[in-house]
Amino acid sequence: MTSTFGQSNQTSLKQLLEAGVHFGHQAKRWNPKMKPFIFTERNGIHIIDLQQTVRFLDETHRFVADLGERGGRVLFVGTKKQAQEVVQREAARSNQFYVNRRWLGGTLTNFVTIRNRLRYMKQLQAESAAGEFTRLPKQEAAKKEQELERLERTLGGLRDMTQLPGALFIIDPKREHLAIHEARRLGIPVIAITDTNCDPDDVDFLIPGNDDAIRSVRLLTAGIADAVLDGQMRRDIVQGEAELEMDATAMATVVDFSEAEAPSLAPLTPPESKSAEAATEPEPAAATAS
Repeated sequence: MTSTFGQSNQTSLKQLLEAGVHFGHQAKRWNPKMKPFIFTERNGIHIIDLQQTVRFLDETHRFVADLGERGGRVLFVGTKKQAQEVVQREAARSNQFYVNRRWLGGTLTNFVTIRNRLRYMKQLQAESAAGEFTRLPKQEAAKKEQELERLERTLGGLRDMTQLPGALFIIDPKREHLAIHEARRLGIPVIAITDTNCDPDDVDFLIPGNDDAIRSVRLLTAGIADAVLDGQMRRDIVQGEAELEMDATAMATVVDFSEAEAPSLAPLTPPESKSAEAATEPEPAAATAS
């Protein structure tokens, strides 16, 4: 699969550099486990090795595209302020799920309860759309409106999630450690933009990069959404080809069946003429003289 960030590593590196993906945290705040992904230190700031970032991006994008092709879904998680809008937009663009406000404990490990809350949220949304809140006493209507607003704020990005996701995409694994802990308990793969202050051991698909700068977060998150869309497009193409093949097979079967079942008709022969019949009749015997 072609990298979302360009046709060559040179193009990819240029885009990553322009977005500031290479800027890590202050050296004094680093996690030593990130040492293999650090290129150098400049003015007390760790500089991330973007050659490795490109390589890990390609691996991650192949995984995400394959997941999308199989019909799997990705849960985007980014609750820090600079990630909230990007997470919501890119998850919606690729028809995925998201959490961009607060991670509720048990979102994955107690999904039965979360699913019940989602049903209740949909019920309140339907009542609100039908104008039923306006027919309630003011205090009760206000209470329901507040409850609906709270549910939409915390669970709105999970509205159509009926089963556990195929993977989590995390912005800042240090901040979203609760989500990662639940995913690891359930064996759900974790993809994460991992800065120099994070623990890479908690991540299955590591993207070494700046998880604070808005341009970096925007570029890397859009790349994950693009990978999902690539996989979905491949799936649609395969399904379309399969349907065409089924239609062609069905048509051929109909033709073969009609030819096999058609009744064989005897060739038509023209009726013999009356003159011919007369010619074949025997002549009467001649009368004898008395």
